[in-house]
Amino acid sequence: MTRPDAETAARSLIAERFPEARQAWLGGSVVLGNATETSDLDITVLLDETETYRESLVHEGWPVELFVHTESSIRHFVAKDRARRRPTMARLVSTGVPLVPGDGGTALRAECAAAVAAGPDPLSAEELTFQRYSLTDQLDDLAGGGSAGVVDAVAIDVWRGTAELLLACGGWWSGTGKWLVREVEALDAARGTTYASRLHDGLHAAVAGDPDALVDLADEVLDGVGGRLWSGFRLTASIPD
Repeated sequence: MTRPDAETAARSLIAERFPEARQAWLGGSVVLGNATETSDLDITVLLDETETYRESLVHEGWPVELFVHTESSIRHFVAKDRARRRPTMARLVSTGVPLVPGDGGTALRAECAAAVAAGPDPLSAEELTFQRYSLTDQLDDLAGGGSAGVVDAVAIDVWRGTAELLLACGGWWSGTGKWLVREVEALDAARGTTYASRLHDGLHAAVAGDPDALVDLADEVLDGVGGRLWSGFRLTASIPD
């Protein structure tokens, strides 16, 4: 069966399932231009009143991820995402294609766009210290070697820790999986750097048995914020009574 285009399928789903919606937005890869054969439709639905939930389904041949919200629940998740440095909710709304006629949700969409544009809060001194320590520890593990499986796993940790520290210290949003790579690529595009390709090449070389390029890149990022940190690191825990 030939399926309709993404926007047509999304509009028919909203008309069928949520005729009372104030607004809905089709976001994600199909809108941002990096969809693959397995990409789904990310649809955020804005209702006046609802239980907040996420649902996966298939509609007219498309896999769909539904995110059903009120204004207050969207604002809650925008704030929660900001704390973890990943603008998932704000980006779904601000870059999404409106699916309901009229100006419903316009002010909320502008709020989300402003949140994305503002970027994450700077790392606190404690957060920076912990990220430096964590990446230093991962580099020590990589130098220690081990079985092929262990070295591969540690190399991936070094790759991820380097990317996350790079983005955080650059005042840039972060992500997980493909979104972590996309954020580094966006940083490169904005600043004329080549970190994404260097991280990719360094990881592949490390998995093949030569970690030098990945280690050098991790140290380059660390040197920009004070270098490796292990000896003298101290983290206190707050235990509730």
